[in-house]
Amino acid sequence: MADSISLQDKVAIVTGGSRGIGEAIARAMARAGARVVVASRKIDGCERVVSEIEQAGGEALAVACHTGKPEQIEALMKTVLDRFGKVDVLVNNAATNPYFGPMIQLAWAAWDKTFEVNVKGYFEMARVVARHLIERGAPGAIVNLASVLGQDAAPMQGIYGMTKAAVISMTKTLSVELGGANIRVNAIAPGLIETRFSQAMTSNKQILDMVLERTSLKRVGKPDDVAQAAVLLASDAASYITGETLVIDGGWTAS
Repeated sequence: MADSISLQDKVAIVTGGSRGIGEAIARAMARAGARVVVASRKIDGCERVVSEIEQAGGEALAVACHTGKPEQIEALMKTVLDRFGKVDVLVNNAATNPYFGPMIQLAWAAWDKTFEVNVKGYFEMARVVARHLIERGAPGAIVNLASVLGQDAAPMQGIYGMTKAAVISMTKTLSVELGGANIRVNAIAPGLIETRFSQAMTSNKQILDMVLERTSLKRVGKPDDVAQAAVLLASDAASYITGETLVIDGGWTAS
């Protein structure tokens, strides 16, 4: 089994790969042998990650892409195919959460931005990669980053939670529709992970204490806790796993 947890000879796109969970996934996939495309809105962060992957002996490519914009996704795919000739793995990780507060006070601009990136971006990336795989007649794996907030109530983060619930639903349906083409689609639902994205929560003692009290392992997760699971789901070791959402939350939802 250990030998099969490999991404050797595979090309993987990781969106939101310039920091946090996405960066950890990009690095882990490179270590597992993949040629990794690090995509994010800001090229500087992507180039930093790519440089460090290459210094460690891996192969990677930095591409600027706002995944909420279909034309930028099309340009991303063209760049990747020009460089590597194929895509085998997609990790949908780019996300935003611009509003923290009661749902009824949300402004539509925040709604539009959250759904554009977290749902439309995931769907269009998945659709473009799936079409490429079908045209090649090749198997593939799509890993969508969801959240435990998509499976439960999400007070003060309700709109974000709604988008992650949509991602879980999308994952299940795509897994059924694409299974016949041997394209596996799974999701990962992290709990509280220590990143800049979650800093508003991890730096708030009241919120942090509440989370830790309910979390069986009594700690906040690290990006690498999620990255290793993404490598597994993308690899041939998970060849009979599809349509699933793997919760990585230290036991938070078990309480």
